[in-house]
Formats: sequence, C-alpha cells, structure tokens
Amino acid sequence: MLHDSTDDDEEVGQNEGRAIGQQPVSINRPGPPSTRTPVLNQNPSYFNVNSPSLTPKSLNVDLLSSSSSSKTTPIHHLSSSPATSHRTLTSIPVNSTYDSPSLSGRSPTNASFYHETNQPSTTFKNDSNSIRSADSSTSSEEHAHPYSSQQPSSSIRTPDISLSARYRLPPGHTPISTTGTTISSATGIPIDRVPSPSPSLLSEREREENERAERELEIKRKRLQIYVFVCRCVACPFNSKQSSDMARKHLKITLVQYGVIKERFLAFLSGKTHIEADEAFINAVRSYYEVFLKSERIGKMVQSGGCCSDDFRDVFRINIEKRVRSLPDIDSLKISKDTVLSLWMSKFDAIYRGQDQDQDNSGRRLSKSNYLSTSAELIMSKEQLYDMFQNILTIKKFEHQMIFNSAQLDNNDEQAATIRRELDGRMKQAESLQRQRGLMPKFVHKEMDTLYVDELKKTINDLMSNLESLPVRGGSEQKPLRSKRTIGHGRHTNTGSSSSSGANSLNRSTHNDGNTHLEDNEPGLSKLAFVLNFNVNITVKEARGLKSIPTNRIVYCTMEVEGGEKYRTDHAEAGKPVWGCSAEFPTNQILPIIKVKLYMENPGILSLDDNKLGKVTLQIDPTFNKTNWWTDMIKNKSTSTDELKVKLDVRMEKPQNLKMCGWCYARGKNVWKTWKRRYYALVQVSQYCFAICSYREKKSEPTEMMPLEGYTVDYAEPDNGLVMNDAKYFFKAVREGDVVTCATNEENERHSWVQALYRATGQSHKPTPPTTATNKSSQGAAGSGQKDQIGQLPVSRTQSYDLVERANYFRNSDRSKKLGFDEYIQSDPCKFDHHDLFRAVQTATLDYRLSDPYCSLGWLSPGQSYVLEEYCSRYGVRGCVRHLYYLNDLLDRAEQGFMIDPQLIHYSYVFCASHVSGNRPDNNVSTITMEEKDRFNEIKERLKLFLEYQVTNFRFAFPFGRPDGALKATLSLLERVLAKDLATPISRDDIRHFIGKCLENAAYINYTRVSDQAKIEETVYNSDDSPRKKVEDLIHLAELCIELLQQDSEHYREAFQQYNDLLIEHEEIFWSLFAVDMEHVIDQQPIESWDSFPLFQLLNDYLRLHETLSNGRFHQQLRDTFAPLVVRYVDLMESCIAQSIHKGFEKENWKPKTRGCATSEDILWKLGALQCFIRDLHWPDEIFGEHLEKRLKQMASDMIEACAKRVWRHFETWIKKGGLIGGTSSDYLLPSECCVMINVILDCKVQALKLCALHSGDLHQYHTRIDEYLEKILSDMSKALIQKLLSVLDSILKKLSRYDEGSFFAQILSLTKPINEDGQAYVSCVNANLEQLRQKISDEIFTLTIFEEWYRQQTQFIFMWLGERTEISLHPYQLACLMLIVKKTHGNFELQGVQEKDLNSQLYNSIMQRLHFEETANAVK
Repeated sequence: MLHDSTDDDEEVGQNEGRAIGQQPVSINRPGPPSTRTPVLNQNPSYFNVNSPSLTPKSLNVDLLSSSSSSKTTPIHHLSSSPATSHRTLTSIPVNSTYDSPSLSGRSPTNASFYHETNQPSTTFKNDSNSIRSADSSTSSEEHAHPYSSQQPSSSIRTPDISLSARYRLPPGHTPISTTGTTISSATGIPIDRVPSPSPSLLSEREREENERAERELEIKRKRLQIYVFVCRCVACPFNSKQSSDMARKHLKITLVQYGVIKERFLAFLSGKTHIEADEAFINAVRSYYEVFLKSERIGKMVQSGGCCSDDFRDVFRINIEKRVRSLPDIDSLKISKDTVLSLWMSKFDAIYRGQDQDQDNSGRRLSKSNYLSTSAELIMSKEQLYDMFQNILTIKKFEHQMIFNSAQLDNNDEQAATIRRELDGRMKQAESLQRQRGLMPKFVHKEMDTLYVDELKKTINDLMSNLESLPVRGGSEQKPLRSKRTIGHGRHTNTGSSSSSGANSLNRSTHNDGNTHLEDNEPGLSKLAFVLNFNVNITVKEARGLKSIPTNRIVYCTMEVEGGEKYRTDHAEAGKPVWGCSAEFPTNQILPIIKVKLYMENPGILSLDDNKLGKVTLQIDPTFNKTNWWTDMIKNKSTSTDELKVKLDVRMEKPQNLKMCGWCYARGKNVWKTWKRRYYALVQVSQYCFAICSYREKKSEPTEMMPLEGYTVDYAEPDNGLVMNDAKYFFKAVREGDVVTCATNEENERHSWVQALYRATGQSHKPTPPTTATNKSSQGAAGSGQKDQIGQLPVSRTQSYDLVERANYFRNSDRSKKLGFDEYIQSDPCKFDHHDLFRAVQTATLDYRLSDPYCSLGWLSPGQSYVLEEYCSRYGVRGCVRHLYYLNDLLDRAEQGFMIDPQLIHYSYVFCASHVSGNRPDNNVSTITMEEKDRFNEIKERLKLFLEYQVTNFRFAFPFGRPDGALKATLSLLERVLAKDLATPISRDDIRHFIGKCLENAAYINYTRVSDQAKIEETVYNSDDSPRKKVEDLIHLAELCIELLQQDSEHYREAFQQYNDLLIEHEEIFWSLFAVDMEHVIDQQPIESWDSFPLFQLLNDYLRLHETLSNGRFHQQLRDTFAPLVVRYVDLMESCIAQSIHKGFEKENWKPKTRGCATSEDILWKLGALQCFIRDLHWPDEIFGEHLEKRLKQMASDMIEACAKRVWRHFETWIKKGGLIGGTSSDYLLPSECCVMINVILDCKVQALKLCALHSGDLHQYHTRIDEYLEKILSDMSKALIQKLLSVLDSILKKLSRYDEGSFFAQILSLTKPINEDGQAYVSCVNANLEQLRQKISDEIFTLTIFEEWYRQQTQFIFMWLGERTEISLHPYQLACLMLIVKKTHGNFELQGVQEKDLNSQLYNSIMQRLHFEETANAVK
C-alpha cells in the first residue's frame, strides 16, 4: 500500500538495516533545509515564468514527494494485484513548480534519469523493497496489491566477479569491484547495496552523501527495471502498431541557428550579399528584421523549442502579402502581384539559407542533422527503438547487451511465453482481488467494486485474444482452432468456475484411450493441426573414386526424398565429376529418407537404362545440417571402383511452429505408457496451444500427442530403474493425476527441452538446473565443458546453432546473475506498480522528445507513442491515469517555458474529463476511482490557472500568432476547462466575463512592458529632463503602442473573432493607460510650446482610420485634451502674423525673394503652414473642424488685405520718385522695388485662392472679396506705372514742341543741326523699361497687359500731339524723332508679345500716314 507515513518508512529502513548488518537508520528522516522538498504551490505565479534552459526538465521519477513538511495523496494503481508482495520504487517529487529544484535534464544522447549531485534539494522516498523481487514461490494469498502493506526483504549480494576478466568493457566504464559488491559505472556506488552507517559514527555531511548515494542507487535500479519492461514491449508487441500517418514535425530552430539567420539578414541589408532586390523588397526585409527577427519574444520562442523555419517563412509571407496587395495596379507592367510574391519569397529563401560557402557548409550540417534524427519521425525498427530508449533512460550499451542476452529479447518464443506468464499472473491477481475487496481502491460509487474486477478480467482476456491472434507460421494450412481456447478463456470470465475444468476437458479430447490413436471426431485439436511442412535442400557438388571409369564418360546424380519427386543433376565427365546442382523437396515427414544415386550414361544405342554406380540413403531430422560433407556411397555390384564418395550439402529447414525436436525416452500415465526411445517434437498450434507429439519414420501425422496446458515442467533426479546408456538426464512434466518422465542423452539437450517446455507451459515456476559436478566444472572452466559437449553432438547447422545459442545463454546468464541484472530480468511484473513506472518512463520520454531536433510541441514521435501504448496495454496502465500524468508533465514543461501545443493538452483533458464524467472514452474501463477524480480536479484547477496566464499573456505565449492556431485552440480548451462537466457547458456570459478579465489584465501587462521598453519611468517622470525631451519620449512610446496594437490586430484578431468586442475593450483600456502618461506630459508643457501637436497628429491618424477605435473613448479624450491647445495656437498665430505685417513692411527693403518680398513670403507661408497644420490634424469633430476652417480662411483674407494696403502705400511712394519739375527725363528707369511690390500683390492674389477658399459650404465666401480687392490694387498699380512711363514721352514731345513752325526757338535750335537725339533717347528709355518690366514682374500675363496698355496710350498721346499741329508743317527734326519713335516702339512692343491688332491700330495708321505726308512735303521742299 502506497503511504507517506514517516513511521512506516522508518520501519522499512530499520528492517533493511538489520538485513544488511548495520544499525537501524531512518531513511526518510527530515534533512537539512537544502535537501527538503518545497511545498507545492497550488497557485503558481505564472507571471514570473523563467525561460527554459537549453536542456529539458529532468525526469520526474515518481508522483509522490515524501517530506515532513508537505505530503501529496498517492494515486491508486489499479493494475496491481494482492497475490504477491507489492514493490514500490523510489519516489521523486514532481509537483514542484518551475522555480523549485528538480532533476537535471539531459541531452538526447545522455538524458539523465537521476538527480545530479549538485542539486540536493529533492527528497527521495527510500524503500528497501522498491527494487527487489520477492521469491517467485510466494503464496498467492500474500498481500501484494498496491494498497497492501509493504514487506521488507533482505538485500541481495552478488558473488565476486571481475568484469574485465569475463569480457572487455567499453571505454569509460568502471569495472566491477572484486570485493563482493557490484559497483555502478555511472555513480561509482555499489549496485547491490549501499552501507548505512550509524548517525552517531558519521558526520552530518557524510550522512547526506550516503543518502544521496542511496537515492541515486534507487533511481538507477528503477530505470534498469523500467528498461527491462520497455524492452519486452519492443521485443514482442501484440497490442499496438506504429502509426505511419502522423503529421510530420519540422526541425526546430536552435539559438545558434537563430543567430546565424539574423546575421544573414543583416548582411543582406548591409549590401554584403549578391542577391539583387528593389527598394520595396529591401524595405520589407528591413521591417521583417527590425520587427520580427530582433524581437525578444521570438528569441524566447526559439529558446522554448517551439519555432521552426515555417514560422519564420509564414510571418514574412503574411507581411509582404499586405504590402503587395495594398500597391495600386500598374497597367504598363505585365507582371502580376502573385508573381511578385513568388519572386520575393524566392529571394527570402535565398537569404534565409545563406549564400556561397556559408550556404554549402550549413546545408551539409543540416543534412547531417537530418540524417541523424530523421528516423525519429518514421517507422522505427526494434534496434532503433532500443537505442532511443537507451538514451531516454540513460542505459549504457553494456547494460543493454546484458539485458538483451539474458532476457532473450531476440527469441520470440521466450517473449511470448513471458507474456503468457504475465497474463496468468494478472488473472490470479484479479481473482485474489475478488476475494479481498478491502484491497481495492476507493471508487466514486460503491457498486463499482465488482465491476472493477470484471474490467480487469475482460482486459486480460482481450490481451490473451490479441496474443493468440498472432500468426504461427510453418504448420499445416489448418488455422489454429479457437473453440477450445475460447473455452479456456471462458473460465476467467466466471468468477466462481474452476481453473482446471477447461484444461481437463481439453486433455480428455486430445489424449487417446490407450489405443495410441487420436479421436478424429473430437471438435478440438486433430492430427492435421500437427502436420508440419518442411523443406529439404540437397546439393550434389562432386564425386570421388571414378578412376576406373574412362574420363570421357558422362556421369550424373539423382536426388529424391522418399515419397516425393526425383531430380537429376547436369551431365559431367568422369574425369571431372563436379556438378554443384541443388534441389528443394517439400515434405510433411519429420523423419524423411533421402536418396542420392550416381549413374553413368550408357553409350550403347540399344541400351535403355544407364549404369548405376552407387547410392546414398540417409534418414534426417529437422536438426540435420551438413555442408561440404563427404559421405561414402554404397557401390553397385557391377562397379569396379574401390571407394566411391560424394560431396553433399544437406539441410532440412524446420517450420517456426516446431519449437523443439529430438530423440528422447518418455513414459507417462495416459500416453507413451512404455519406456522407449521415440522421436518427439514440441509443436505450437497457436499462441496458447502447445503439444508434445511423437512421430515415426516416413509418417507425417503424430502417433501420440500430449497438450501441455496445465502441465509444469522441471528437472528431475535420475531414476535408477530407467537409466540407460542414452537416457541419463531426466526431466518431468507434472499435472494433477499425471506425470510424464523423460530422459535425454546429453545435458544440454535436456536443458533445451526444459526451457522450450517452460516457455510453452507458461508456468510461473522457472526450472533451475540441478547443481552437478559437470555444471561446476563447466562453469569454472569458463565454458570449456560446454564446448566439449557441443563438440560431441552432431554437427548439423541448425543443431550447432542451437548449441552455441545455449552456450551463450549459459554464459550470459552467469554474467547477468553476477552483475545483478538477473534480478531485473526475472522479476515478476505483477509485483510492480506500473502506474508509477509508466509515469517515470513517460516523463523521461517527453523530456527526450522536447530536446530532440524536432519542433514537437510536446507531441511524442510515432515510435515513442507506439512503445508507451504497448506498455499501457501490456501492463494494465489505466488510460485516465496515463493522461493525467501526461497533463501534469505537459503543464510542468509549459510552466518552465517550453512551447506545448494546446491541442495536445486538449486531447488529454477531454479524455480524462470524459472518463471522470462516466462517458467511457476507454471502452474497457468504466470504473472511476476517487484518486482519479481528485487528481483530475487538481489538474483542472491548475490548467485553469495556466490557461488564464496564457490568454493574459497571449502576446508572449504566442508571439506573432505562432504556433499557427495555438491561441484559438487555447481559447477552445479554456471553454472546456471552465465548464462544470462535459454535459454542462459554461454559459456564454461566464466565458466572456473570464476572457474579458484576462484581456483587461493583458492590457496592463502589455502597456507595462512597452512602457518599460521605452523607459518612460526614467524620462517622463524625471524632473531633470526638459519638456521637449519628455514629449519626444512620449511620441516614441506612442509609436511603440501603435505598432503593438497593429501586430495584435494582424496576428491575434482572428483568434479572438468570437470576442471582438472584448478585444476592442482591451485596446481601449490599453490606451487609457497611455492617456495617464500623456496627460502628465502635456500638463508640464509651457504655454507657448507646441511640441505636443505631433503626438496628436500621430495618434489621431491611427485612431481615425481604425475600424473600432475611431471616435472611441480614448479618441474623444484625445480630442478634448488638444482642442484648447489648438484654439490657443490659432489665436497666437493670428497675432504673430498681424505683427509681422505691421513690423515687416516698415522695415522691408523690397528685395525680390521667390515670388515676392521677404515679408510677404513670411506672411503667406505662415498662413499656409497654419492651415496645412490644422488640416493635417484631421480633427475628429466635424463641427469644430468646420469652425477652425472658417476662422483660418477669414484670417487669411484679412491678413492678405492688410498686406495689400501696406504694399499699395509703399508703391505710391516709390512710383513718384525719379520725376522732374517739367516731367520725367528720358533716362528714367522704373525702380525694381515697384516691380517687387507688384509681384507681392500678384502672389497674394495667387495664394488667396488656396488660403481663402473654403472646402465646404460657400467655397468663395472669403475668396471673392479679397480677390476683387487685389484686382483693384493691381489695376491702380498698372495705371500709375503707365502714367509714369507716359510722362517720359510727354517730356520728349514738349522738347519737340520748341521746333514748331513759327516759334521763337525754332530758328535758333535749328542752327545746332540736330538729327534725332530726343527720339533716340526716348527709344532707349522705352527699351530699358520694357526689359525691366519683363524681368522683374513674375506674371507674364500682367506684364503683357501693361505693355498693351502702355503702347495704346503712347500711340494715343502721339496722335493727339500731331492733331494739335494739323495746321502747320512738322520741322524736319520733329519728323525724324517721331518717325524713329513710332517705328522703333512699334518693333520693340512687337518683340515683347503685343499682338498685331493692337500694334497696327487705327491711330497707329493715322500717325504713320501723317508722318509719310510730312516726309513727302519736306522732300518736295
């Protein structure tokens, strides 16, 4: 009975101490604080999970932790029986959390099964009975059930032996001590016992070291015993098959590979690779590298072993799909977006794999890794399974070899016999439980007691049926008869029936009634069931003794098996009689007669028969095997040769259902009633039906037979009355009412018969050879006697192989016995708590699986699942208990940081939940124990806490949505776990409330982490930093927050699709936490600072485009926070622009700048920047946004009007400069400042359309008014400018007026003989001003308008001047000047772009007509 009582453990320790010869020591006493097991934390803090180490969690050997401070309730193991003393192995606590010390994990090649010496914090439960097997002859009435009391047994000592003297050890192994104690090669401690010194004689430190050594020894013994059971499951599986359709797992990425991948992508971004790429692809790779590859979450995921290359590739594919799909379609490009995606993925693969030599080396390394570990995902051979579980259980090669040889794992008959003995033992246990109901576990319902026994029997019967269904090859074509076996099984289903009735009826049906004949009319076994099929292979190679025959004569041989066909060899010359021809003869005779005859071909034409030279007649049996055997031939009477021999190869292949055969003496009560020599064969008809049959020569059917059911075989002392020359070694087969005595000529042959019968009978008692002088001498001579005996036997191939196998068996058995392995091999599986052993091997297998190169996520490989399934079926591990153990291990590993697939947890949980609720997921088990229910409730609560942690930390538990679909599966599992039972699912409101609470906590966790990443506490709340620095840090934090939520939406929104409103609330809570820091920073900003507006713009651009957060709580809070700041900013900008107009134009130097002057450029830029800034804010409130727009438009209109007024005043001042009292001189040049002023008004007119036009409502509400005002200003400027230029013409014409006919000065001025100086001066002035206007005024249309108006008024002015002189003739000087002015100005204005119709106006034609007339008149004179 499993117990945690310290008193009980102390009592066991005392008994063991007395047996060893030491003083009593309390094995389970409380140790120092460093060695005590910590109390199990029922509510682990999942928020402090440490990242896993590179090695997995060590193997947890036991469920129970024996400690004075904490106790856990043991689970009842329901497959054990009270028939024999129960064995309990070392208990190691596994309920510790991830922070508690545990056993050290190992790599796949050295997975540690035991606690390391530098971790003394784990307390082991020591039990002297835990690894010792009770005597096989223990009465079935002894209490052997797991719940019965433990019986101490004495320690086992091994005899002296030197390991190096018997066989060579591998390097690194420690030889066995020669002082009578077996030394462990791994720990250097004795295997058989560890001294227990008195506490009064040793220091506390030495006592701790002894206790540690004891714990390591117990664990070593336990793993050896487990390995024996696992090897038996591998050697002879009969319940399960390896699955070939399991999903293949990808190779996981290690930390080293992760670093190499990052270096490759960094090299690509640095331009160190030869991969050609465009800017879009480079940007996509840069984003992938910065966001994904450099993420701390991906690093932890790689460390947890849950990341494979497909995860890296899928994340990149999803990223570029969004980028490429968002690009606009370009019709000119003939490449589709799908092609772009394919090309980008090809480039990604090239970067991922690396290039040049690095790629080649890594490929070789990966291929080697694949070669070493590919078999883990395929159907594995037995040798591969052995190797794998050697690594899992840290079994050394020599230990495996000793177990393999001693347990005869390659002998199918021995393994099948072992299974039969195990099942019979379990059936006896079940019957014993029926009589002792107090030993049963506690069930949830009292009436399950009887049902529990029936379940055990049904399970055992199913196993028997599975075993019997295994094919037995080699017999007759008649299938094994199942009717009698069914009767035999039926006796187990009726609890009150006798166990011998079926066997007696079977024997009566198969024994003869003294007539040495079988009753063929019986419905059971018939003679046909024991007709065997053999193949006799004969090869005739060559002949000797043909010297008297001419060398050119043809000779040949014939071969036949009596009663079968005859074969003939090829022809050969007598000088070289070599053939090498072989033939195969099928036969049903177990003692066939073969004949080989030698013939010489008769050359005579009339001869009918060839000459017979000789023949060989042999009687063989299935053990006959001769190779290159020269045998004498019986010469024919007419043969004149002295000696005739033939060289033969003869081999008789026996079928697999023939287990043993040979010549023996036998005598029984019902069969073989006379003591004489017969040929006997042990024949297997089915897995549960064996019989000894006697055969005669040339007969295929047995003469007599004896089924072995109910018989027990053992060695026997010689019977003096029966001893004969060829009957020296005796053995007996005993059954109630019958004794069959047998004898052989050789001791090895007797041993072979006894072992074969022992396997066939399925008896629990193992026959032990009697100790004789021959045995002692053979053992002392290291097998020399065995070799002598082997040499004395016939040298047939089959028999020699059997004898060598027997000799090896003796040798290996001797070694294993001396090394202590025989204890584990011969132990009775029924005396072990297989639930505890299975938990240990399953935990070790999971650790091994998590540390292998595959990204398994907790899923076992097909080979591992196959072996564990076989173990459960064979040794009666309850399915619910198995899955509960598995759930516990998976949760342990998940809490340590390993990536575990939630679907795997879901599968095991549903199985357990169905079992506890009575839905019978396992059809053979309907009983529910209290321990299963309690443990399930414990697992359920623990799983609930774990899933709550997973959902709360979904960003870190499933980084970037990896593994694919894991979060969705977790939510589905959470609904199952929160349900009261399978029939009562949780309500929708309850699950929403639970997930909502998790997402609320997730918001706090995510914001805390992102704020820590941005170091907000060090900057925002640091009084030494400037307000601007705080705003910049807050903007950086906002960018991180936006990126975080975008990743959540991309990778997790699909999983939370059913809880979309809860995810929205999660985001609102997240932003509300950010709002606290935002308010703190904004309150510390100076009044005149506007550094916080980029923050508003960043957040508002994200929120207004968000489907769910737009106009949400945080969006409204953001608007309310920044609305006063915007109004104050607009007011301040309005005042600033007004002051710029007032002060700027007062100090303006009117130098040209861009399209105007410095002041106008500054004013217009400020107005445009203000409007652009307010527009870019994209104010979420439409009413307030329209108000801001109208105010800014009105402000722009007012400011432009004020600007135009000041420019006009300055223009009036500047246009008046350069004038004289009598007019403007001909050297007048329009000031460039005036042109700049015109440009300012023109620029204001252009900018007014953008700055004053509304985007909604009355578009030109403010623009029309300011545009009309600016047009008026420009018109006034144009008029003033033209008037100024015409004043030059006026002064020129006034000078020409002095030459009028009849004037006083005309005669005087004519004396100077002028030519056209005044005209030339005016033309130069016009040219200079035309060029000035063309170059200085920016608007060509406005300039052309001025030119047209100037030319028109100039022409009109000259026309009027000529009109005043129609009565008089023009002075030649006047005519010359006017002709020059009119012609030259006409050409100059034509060159400036004035149209012809304006140039050749009516006035111009009248002027030219008058001038031509005057020119003609002057010519006449």
